[in-house]
Amino acid sequence: MTQKSHKGLYIFIGVLIGALLGALLTIGGYIALSTVLRRPIALPGAKADSAINTESTQKLLDLEQVIDDYYYDTDHVTKQQLEDGMYKGLMNALGDPYSVYYNEEEMSELMDSISGTYYGIGAYLQLDQKTNLPTITGTIPNTPAEAAGLLAGDIIYKVDDEEMYDVDIDLVARRVRGPEGTQVHLTIYREGEKDYLEFDITRAKVDMVMVTSEMKEDGIGYLDISEFTDITTDQFKEELASLQEQGMKAMILDLRGNPGGDVDVVTEIAGYFIPEGLVFYMEDKYGHRTEYKADGRKQLDLPLVVLVDGNSASASEILSGAIKDSGTGTLLGTTTYGKGIVQTILDMDDGTAVKVTVADYYTRNGNYIHKTGIEPDVKVEFDGDAYREDGTDNQLEEALKLIRTMMDE
Repeated sequence: MTQKSHKGLYIFIGVLIGALLGALLTIGGYIALSTVLRRPIALPGAKADSAINTESTQKLLDLEQVIDDYYYDTDHVTKQQLEDGMYKGLMNALGDPYSVYYNEEEMSELMDSISGTYYGIGAYLQLDQKTNLPTITGTIPNTPAEAAGLLAGDIIYKVDDEEMYDVDIDLVARRVRGPEGTQVHLTIYREGEKDYLEFDITRAKVDMVMVTSEMKEDGIGYLDISEFTDITTDQFKEELASLQEQGMKAMILDLRGNPGGDVDVVTEIAGYFIPEGLVFYMEDKYGHRTEYKADGRKQLDLPLVVLVDGNSASASEILSGAIKDSGTGTLLGTTTYGKGIVQTILDMDDGTAVKVTVADYYTRNGNYIHKTGIEPDVKVEFDGDAYREDGTDNQLEEALKLIRTMMDE
């Protein structure tokens, strides 16, 4: 069992980096859609005050004619691109970075990548909402990204010499991924470097690793969950069983850098850490409340410390919030990101889909954490200088000290 390489690599980027989130992606792979549901869509007829009416339709036709008559490079613009642009523009008008239109190709790629295997470079990517630039939050072991030397905190300035400022995060990922054996060129800003770093990375097949574990001294199990995806549950059970077979007496659960994922997955995993009752609940625009509960039958009875930071978001905040609210573990690190809203993927009838924000969510005790986050019980800032110097993860070291004290009580 090996610890994932992105833990302990968080390097603070000063003015160029703020609280990381957006839609998180593995480059060339699964788009972890924060806190997500998925359902088919039943479409009503157009409303009387619809933005899509005779006048707007005519204006779109006029704009298309302007493009045909005046745009200098129509040879490289297809009908499908213009059509997709209309749909994406409608979703972009919401001003919500989490509400996105997927064309048929994008949706197909998304569903393929959820299987856990994809072709890319093996790096985790989030959108820095302050700079509007994509930022790497870690790499998957034994992948091209790790071999090339990409680090958590690296900001992607360009992909194949094209600036990525204010580019949709999904599009960034699509530009980085590609067929096995092909190359992508990344221009990277890294704190402490005098100039941009240039990387030529050859894409390869990448098998997703969402959960890893390691047995520390004194029977302390370390378990790291990177995202809550379709493949996370089985990996979690496998790694947990391995730790238990090794005689685990206490656990450190690492949720640093975890951007969230599927609500059903996080609810099932929460059942191992909290007693019977609410995991969380959400309320939609109509005030309808939906509750997600644990039955308490799988709860682990051992000392627990949970590592969190400013990149722990959405579904990972649901889990850390449930643990804190129920008093079954101690949170250590820094304040979590603060994403208390839920997205749903709605399937259209033509192979396309939209991801749209549909509800607020609340922790087990009814706390609304959007834009405020969850305060850790024990605050420990990450020491990036120490990690760069000798690989020391001071937050993990403090967690080990704390849990040993808990074991002695």
